[in-house]
Amino acid sequence: MFTTILWVIVALFAVTLLMRSVRIVEQATAVIIQRLGRYHTTLGPGLHLIVPFIDSVRAVLDLREQPVEFQKVPVITEDNVTVQVDTIAYIQVVDPKRAVYEISNYHIAIERLIQTTLRNVAGDLTLDEMLTSREQVNAKLRIHLDEVADKWGVKVNRVELRAIEPPAEIQNAMEMQMKAERERRATVTAAEAAKQSAILRAEGEKQAVVLAAEAAKERQVLEAEGEAQAILRVRQAQAEGLRLLREAGADQAVLALQALDALRAVADGQATKIFIPSDLMNLLGAVGALGEVFQARSGAAAATGEGGGAAAGGGAMPARGGGEG
Repeated sequence: MFTTILWVIVALFAVTLLMRSVRIVEQATAVIIQRLGRYHTTLGPGLHLIVPFIDSVRAVLDLREQPVEFQKVPVITEDNVTVQVDTIAYIQVVDPKRAVYEISNYHIAIERLIQTTLRNVAGDLTLDEMLTSREQVNAKLRIHLDEVADKWGVKVNRVELRAIEPPAEIQNAMEMQMKAERERRATVTAAEAAKQSAILRAEGEKQAVVLAAEAAKERQVLEAEGEAQAILRVRQAQAEGLRLLREAGADQAVLALQALDALRAVADGQATKIFIPSDLMNLLGAVGALGEVFQARSGAAAATGEGGGAAAGGGAMPARGGGEG
């Protein structure tokens, strides 16, 4: 019975030793092993054997990037405005040994370092610059924290300002300022629109006037050209008529008739008085004389014809009488 109990104790002790000797480390995890109170090794992912009761686990560290949120930090800007700044940092352990032995708690150390660095950076900026230059503030914080945290085996990848909260009265003043600025921009935009509309309207009216003037000018030019061509054709027709008269050898009577036609055209107008040239009167007198001569000759010829017929009839009568006798 005693032997059985002894073997059971030995078996339990062996199992305990085996369990304490085997160490399984997960991925992205580092285990710090101490031997007799001193640093011995750092175990990476996988299966490891350690010496029971001699080796012990000092710390288990997560090697992944970790977001660390910090409390709001009150800072004073260059223009003496107190604002509450909410920050978040993304850190990663790159040297587990230094992260354990160089600093007692790197989370708290980084938080305090962010507070002091943020106050220094904000003191060199005004509130407006603080609100509009977040990227510059983030870059300055990251560079400074990364330099200090490097000896702790921790890398600061990013530092972000999540929120910057000015006092309530400052927020109200900023809102009023933004409202006034928006109203000013709206007024300027409306004025610019009215100006552009007036300019475009004036340009349109100007173009309309110019086009109307050009159209009137073109119309007058075309009318003048048409009248000139009509006059030219009339003159050409008159010249052609004179040429034909000259070639036909027209006498003074024909010219007088042409002059009468011209006077008839003049008399058809609205003039109440007509002046006839003296040459034309002499010519008309000559034409009248020629007409009288022509009429006299026609009357004499007619009379001569009638007398001859009567004489012929008288001669026949005696001839008839002689025959009868």
